Amino acid sequence: MKRKDIRNVAIIAHVDHGKTTLVDQMMRQSGLFRESELRGECILDSNDLERERGITILAKNIALTLDGIKVNIIDTPGHADFGGEVERVLKLADGCLLLVDAAEGPLPQTRFVLRKAFECGLRPIVVINKIDRPDARPTEVLNAVFDLFAELEADDATLDFPTIYASGRQGIATTDLKIPAADLRPLCDAILTHVPPPEVNPDAPLQLLVTTLDWSDYVGRIAIGKIFSGKIRKNQRIAMLKADGRRIDETVAQLYTFDRLGRAETNEVEAGDICAVVGLKDVDIGDTLADIENPVALPPLKVDEPTLDMVFRINDSPFAGQDGQYVTSRQLRDRLMKELQSNVALRVVPSEERRDEFHVSGRGLLHLSILIENMRREGYELSVGKPRVINKTQNGNLCEPIEYLAIEAPNTAVGAVMELVGNRRAECVKLDSKADLTRLEFTIPARGLIGLRTRLLNATSGQAIMHHNFFDYQPMRGSIPSRANGVMVSVETGRATPYALDNLQERGTLFIGGGEQVYEGQVVAEHCRDNDLSVNTCREKKLTNMRAAGADKSIILKPPRQMTLELALEYIEEDELVEVTPKAIRLRKLLLKEADRRRLARKAQ
Repeated sequence: MKRKDIRNVAIIAHVDHGKTTLVDQMMRQSGLFRESELRGECILDSNDLERERGITILAKNIALTLDGIKVNIIDTPGHADFGGEVERVLKLADGCLLLVDAAEGPLPQTRFVLRKAFECGLRPIVVINKIDRPDARPTEVLNAVFDLFAELEADDATLDFPTIYASGRQGIATTDLKIPAADLRPLCDAILTHVPPPEVNPDAPLQLLVTTLDWSDYVGRIAIGKIFSGKIRKNQRIAMLKADGRRIDETVAQLYTFDRLGRAETNEVEAGDICAVVGLKDVDIGDTLADIENPVALPPLKVDEPTLDMVFRINDSPFAGQDGQYVTSRQLRDRLMKELQSNVALRVVPSEERRDEFHVSGRGLLHLSILIENMRREGYELSVGKPRVINKTQNGNLCEPIEYLAIEAPNTAVGAVMELVGNRRAECVKLDSKADLTRLEFTIPARGLIGLRTRLLNATSGQAIMHHNFFDYQPMRGSIPSRANGVMVSVETGRATPYALDNLQERGTLFIGGGEQVYEGQVVAEHCRDNDLSVNTCREKKLTNMRAAGADKSIILKPPRQMTLELALEYIEEDELVEVTPKAIRLRKLLLKEADRRRLARKAQ
C-alpha cells in the first residue's frame, strides 16, 4: 500500500544553483512559521563554516505541511567533495527536485547527483532556477538537461519529466514562461503530484535504515533514517544489524519525527516516514534497525571510494602546545575515529612508519580541509602533509583518478587557460563560446587539480570560474610540473625583525610580517628562484658609536601573502608540512634542522 499523507523529496543540484535559498522561500510561504523564526538567508546553513563559505556542507532534514500532506524535505550539498552526503541521504527520498541554473545550465556536479538519483530509482522534477538573471536562457538549458538525461540512459518515463521555471530568491515559480509567476504554488503542486507516496507494508517486520547520525551531550548518539516496513515504538526492543553481520539487541528510549525546523517527540512512527531514534549506544551509519523476533537486514549503504590521501600527524614544532588544547596522538586518533562515525566518505588508516601518523583519505581537497578547519576550531593542533591522489591497478595497468573539469573564462583569457591546463595533462573535450565568455570542458588527472585554482585565478585576473567532479579511473598520463619556485627557510628561532625582512623581500614574496615569532625550519617566504634558501629572519642591525647623519633609512615592508588553509595545502611539496593550530597556519619543513635536510639530500644523490 502507499502512504498518501507523506512525501519524501530531496533537493539536488550543482553548487550555487540555489537549493537552500529555494527552501527558505518554501518555508516563508508555507504559513507555518513566525517571521522571527525565519531571519536572514540560507536558514538551513546553520554551521559556522557553511555561513562563512556560503556553501552547504551537511545534509539537513525539515518537514512542511502542504495541503494537509507532510512533506519531508532533504537539502543536500552541491559541492563535489561532499558527494558522500548526497549518496546516503538519497536513500531517504522517494522523489527529487533537480535544480539547474537558468544561465549556467548543467555542470559536472549536476551530472553526478543526477546519476546517483537514477541509481536510487528516483524520477526528478526539473526546476530551471534563477530565471530572473539577465543572462538567463531557460529554453536552451532545458534542452541541455534533456540531453543529459538521455546521456545517462534515462528510460522513457523519466525523460518525460515535469519542468518548473522558478526564481528561488524572489520566491516565484511557473510551469510556463508565458504565465506570470506570483508565488511557489506551482512548485508545491508539482511535489504533491509527481513525487510518489512511499510504498509501505505496515504489517511486515520492522526495517529502518540508518543514514545519518546526530549527537547530543545529553542523550548521546541519535540515529536518523527512513522506515521501509513495519512500525517503531517508544520503549520497543529491536535488533540492530551491523554491516559486518553482528547483531546487537537494544531498546528505543525516545522517538522523534521531523516537524518544521525541529523535531517532535512521538510514541510511534509508521513505515514511509523519516524519524530520529534515541537510546542506541553503538549505532552507525548503514545499520538496520529490525524486528527483534524476525530481523531482516536491508542492503548496506554504498558510497564511492575516496580519491585523495593526506598524512595527519601530531604537531612537533617548537611552538607546539602554545595555542591548542588537544595535542597528543591519542587525542588526534580519537577525533578522527569520531569523524568516521558520521562522515561515510572518509577513510582513516594508522601509519605503519610512525605511531603518531594517520593516513586520512577523502573525496577532495575541500572535503579534507573542512575536517582540518573544524578540528582547529575545536582546539586541536596537528601537522598535515601534501595531498596525494589514490591510484588503482586495473587489468595490470596503474590507473589514476580523472576529473571532469568545466571552466568559464573571458574570451581574452582562453589562451592562458589552455596553456595552464594543458601543462597538467588535461584533454579538452568541449569548447563553447557565447558573448564575452567561453566555456571549456576537460578531462584532467586529479593530481593536476592541486594548486590549479589559484594559478587559474592569477592567469585570468580573478575572472575564471571552475568546477570539477570525479569522472573515471584511466591509465597514468605522465608527469605534471611541480612548484616552480623554492622557499626561504628560517635558521633561527625568535622574533622576525623588519631589518632582516627588508633584505629578504627583494628576493621573493614574504609569508610573515615584522615582529612575528618564527622557528628554525619554518617556511617564511617564497624564493624568486627554483632552489630553497636558508635565511636569518631574526637578524638585528648592529649599533655603532660612529653614525653618519641620514645613514638610517625608513623600512617599508610589503604586506605578506596571507595563506589560507586550502592555499597552504595546495602550495606545499613532499618535504614540507602545514602546521595547523587554533590561532595560526604555518608552513614548515619536514626536517627542521638544516643539517638534517642536507644529510638527506646527500643520501638521495
